[in-house]
Amino acid sequence: MRYSYATHLECSVSAETYNIAGLHGLSAANKPLLVRYDLDALRRTVPREEIAARPAGLWRWRELLPVADPAHIVSLGEVETPLVSLSNSRRPAGFVPPMVKDEGRLPTGSFKARGLCVAVSMARAHGVQRIAIPTNGNAGAALAAYAARAGIEAYCFCPDDTPEINLSEIALQGAAVWRVNGLINDCARLVELGKPQFGWFDMSTLKEPYRIEGKKTMGLELAVQMDWRLPDVVFYPTGGGTGLIGMWKAWQELLALGWISGPLPRLVAVQSTGCAPIVRAFEAGADAATPWENPRTIAAGIRVPTALGDFLILRALRDSGGFALAVPDSAIESARQHVGSQDGLLLSPEGAATYAAYLQAAASGKVRATERVVLFNCASGLKYPMPAVTEHMDVRRPFA
Repeated sequence: MRYSYATHLECSVSAETYNIAGLHGLSAANKPLLVRYDLDALRRTVPREEIAARPAGLWRWRELLPVADPAHIVSLGEVETPLVSLSNSRRPAGFVPPMVKDEGRLPTGSFKARGLCVAVSMARAHGVQRIAIPTNGNAGAALAAYAARAGIEAYCFCPDDTPEINLSEIALQGAAVWRVNGLINDCARLVELGKPQFGWFDMSTLKEPYRIEGKKTMGLELAVQMDWRLPDVVFYPTGGGTGLIGMWKAWQELLALGWISGPLPRLVAVQSTGCAPIVRAFEAGADAATPWENPRTIAAGIRVPTALGDFLILRALRDSGGFALAVPDSAIESARQHVGSQDGLLLSPEGAATYAAYLQAAASGKVRATERVVLFNCASGLKYPMPAVTEHMDVRRPFA
């Protein structure tokens, strides 16, 4: 039986096609490449019930992933992440509780595992020996883990203020890691600069075609988890936006297969007021974003001043009838504390931003009371600083 129905790569701007059997980065137009599939053949061969009957997990969707030979799969046990209802957390009266898709349950504790799992598998298939990545933390941790599993050398470039736990995680998993006195875009320039000298493959967001394919499984999972009827609104923390672009791509593929019917969810790109290039571009009606000046936010994963796929993010927002929202760091921290204390779910700052944005959207009428809402928590809250405990007790006088 055919393992993957991937047929070719396509430039996201010119639609020029590329041979999927070769190793590719960006297209000739310097734009992201997208994987295309023989959906007609898949529709005739595999019913959705067969997919749904398989054990849950990322590789249940193998026909819609690019790895042609299962021997090339690099896996650390990619589970299907749960939907957790925020039934106790604050929401406007009469509103259906939003659900959190908790990506912190994945290997390496974040949704970056999805994209890097597939990308490293494809790198292995193409015989790549060295990989480099610019990262705010979680992508580097995932790359380090999967590269170690595959026997591929990994090199990670991180902004100076990357969370210590991420830096240590990367190092413990065998990758070479550097702190860089700059932002994620500066780290990306270092990766590009080092390619001729060190011969590594650039695994930056959207600079290769396969991280998006791993990330799109979030959208595929939502379909099967919700009995093939997608939610009304999806709030997604948006830096490079691979997952948002990927989910929109996944739903187009499911529509073409006849496995779902419309309407599709409205997508909401969530950013911080300290770094909101997509929000600014969306509100201006622009097709691309301009770099954000002096980006600052506690949510490091969405501190991306310029995104290579900005035009794809904006297109998905508009095509879905969605919107973009920015929330201040104070609201992000408040949301994190509130959800943790009320529903027992430890959100990452980026995940907390989606809850803060949901409250803002609900209050302003952008989300209706009856709509089913999914918020994405992109990483385990255990990876981020938490409140210090200063209270002590003397066992000789315990409650004095």
